[in-house]
Amino acid sequence: MAQKASALPTDIRWHMIGHLQTNKVKYIAPFVTLIHSVDSPKLLSVIDKEAKKVGRRIDCLLQVHVAEELSKFGFSPDDLVSFLASGQLAQYENVHIRGLMAMATNTDDDQQVKAEFQLAHSLFGNAKRDFFPTDDSFSILSMGMSGDYKMAIENGSNIVRIGSLIFGQRDYSVKN
Repeated sequence: MAQKASALPTDIRWHMIGHLQTNKVKYIAPFVTLIHSVDSPKLLSVIDKEAKKVGRRIDCLLQVHVAEELSKFGFSPDDLVSFLASGQLAQYENVHIRGLMAMATNTDDDQQVKAEFQLAHSLFGNAKRDFFPTDDSFSILSMGMSGDYKMAIENGSNIVRIGSLIFGQRDYSVKN
């Protein structure tokens, strides 16, 4: 992402949508617009520190783990509520929580995917009501990818991540 950002026009609004390692934050902090995948208080703390170094306030989404897959990241629903209730967010001056992000299980079971999206939508509504009632900018529910975006929209998503539909499948094979 950092290599692409330096090669392209400066008016692009970059969204970090994949898993973000803490040691990579420093490379994107100068230009990233929105980080979708804040999956722990530790990562949020690093984003805050790196944003301060470059004199920015970075918009973030808290990733909530609603899928049955262990390979997915994020706050469990209970951990999300505990974190928000703890008041720890007040210590982060250089991040701005704009909403939640969730990924459903990669399955053909539409009922399971729908239930996971409904859980994420419920968590979003409860977080808005209980922790961000006067913050109009807490307004983003990012869920749904190329295979399930229509169901995500039907269940409250207002940002979808559909790179594969636009650009095609990525080739993860190693090339020598």
